[in-house]
Amino acid sequence: MKKRNILLLLTLLATTVFYGQKYTTKTGSIKFEASVPSFEEVAGENKTASAVVVAETGDIAVLALMKGFRFKVALMEEHFNENYVESDKFPKATFKGKIEGFDITKVSAEAKTFTISGDLTLHGKTKHITDVAKISKQGNSLVITGDFDVKPEDFAIEIPALVSKKVADKIKVAYNLQLVK
Repeated sequence: MKKRNILLLLTLLATTVFYGQKYTTKTGSIKFEASVPSFEEVAGENKTASAVVVAETGDIAVLALMKGFRFKVALMEEHFNENYVESDKFPKATFKGKIEGFDITKVSAEAKTFTISGDLTLHGKTKHITDVAKISKQGNSLVITGDFDVKPEDFAIEIPALVSKKVADKIKVAYNLQLVK
């Protein structure tokens, strides 16, 4: 009887520990590219994105502060924050979604393809995004990479006519999240 109780307790404890796993990061990388040929590169990178994945449910949330994006040209960074994303008024971008069919026990060192869908909120506007991502496990880390396209008008970001030919209609957003338990 005592052995059965100990076995039951260990099973419950293992289940709680296993299913209660959260993977997090505060150093996720988000890059965007809005360049067009023959003009100056329009690209920024944020290496301080926060993210969390709940292993049991596949829920995922990502937060990036807009002032965390860095550009090659300081003036471009200033214009990005003041004129386009209005960082003082809309300081962050968030994504809340789900990794469809996620089963942490089936994730290995070899990257597998998963569909991630959820809501991206940027510049005070929210748009549903669906993306195909690569997910792998490296030690106690969960690595999630992928990219998707967005349009500035989907988030009420106005591109002035004077520079509209220098900025792509579709902006490629790439992410690399290394989350740890």
